[in-house]
Amino acid sequence: MKVVQLNIYPVKSLKGISLQQGELLSTGLAWDRRWMLVDTRQRFVTQRQLPALATVEVALTADALVLSHPHVAPISIPLKEPEGNLRIVQVWEDHCKAWPESEAVSRWLEDALGEQAKGLTLVRFATQFKRSVEDAFLEGEEAHTHFSDGYPFLITSTGSLQALNDALKKSGSQPVPMDRFRPSIVVETNDAWAEDHWKTLQAKTGGFTFTLRKPCKRCKITTVDQQTAEVREPAEPLKTLINLKTQPALKGGYFGQNATLHIGEGSTIRVGDALVAVSRES
Repeated sequence: MKVVQLNIYPVKSLKGISLQQGELLSTGLAWDRRWMLVDTRQRFVTQRQLPALATVEVALTADALVLSHPHVAPISIPLKEPEGNLRIVQVWEDHCKAWPESEAVSRWLEDALGEQAKGLTLVRFATQFKRSVEDAFLEGEEAHTHFSDGYPFLITSTGSLQALNDALKKSGSQPVPMDRFRPSIVVETNDAWAEDHWKTLQAKTGGFTFTLRKPCKRCKITTVDQQTAEVREPAEPLKTLINLKTQPALKGGYFGQNATLHIGEGSTIRVGDALVAVSRES
């Protein structure tokens, strides 16, 4: 097995950035989910409410986060942490400390996406604040993340995507690309749903180890085309995932595994890295 994709999503629910290598931190790949959008109630906004967020491109330079969209000129946001008052923002049931970015970013979002983006503010995670991962699956350990849905890493596999797409085609639906699932790390394997049986996943060289904690329940973002923001088949691939019953004891559709970093803080993970998995049964 080997790593075939690495992705970061600096702004939650905007386009991701594909990497050839990335720095591993306990909170996720470097710069992953450091920003997110909030509404006037300071509650997070994603493609669940606003699919058009998928059309906003994201890039990182040496000193700036750059957002771009076909309707407007790009805007650069300095990587240097902003000054001003911290605010409390909400992602799911967690309340986090964050810095608001300038009002110019809010105006840019409204210019790019129209009236539907009115009232949105881009906020940056305050890194002196710790957001804990739910402890129910950590077996007494501690883990932290930024603005991810709940875990610092999401690991998927090519074998599982192939099995899902085979099932979609069999039912007359269109296959979907891996970007529908917004993974951090994609592993090449021929075995469908293999990741659901892994306890740990480590570099063959021993440089890093992930602990796989919890199957990832999928939401309607998987129905959104990550290039165009179109929803061509509103029920898919969720309907097929539910029918496949990849997690027979759980309700819903599942794809991929949420994970934490066990060993390797500050190390580099690369596309092509050989991997070794240890099964939960071992």
